[in-house]
Amino acid sequence: MSIAKVTEVIASSGKSFEDAIAQGIARANKTLENVSGAWVKSQQVEVEEGRITAYKVTLKIVFVLND
Repeated sequence: MSIAKVTEVIASSGKSFEDAIAQGIARANKTLENVSGAWVKSQQVEVEEGRITAYKVTLKIVFVLND
């Protein structure tokens, strides 16, 4: 039987939402073992002078606990 846990990560990128998601998962994978999935809880953008300057995502990261 496996037991999983969920943690929340906020990541940002100057490129895109997709890049912010990839960076968030990559960073979580450095700290957490057995990352098995994620979902996007929310998306936001920062705007300056009418232009998007940052894409932000809040991710729910799922990882399986070790025995």
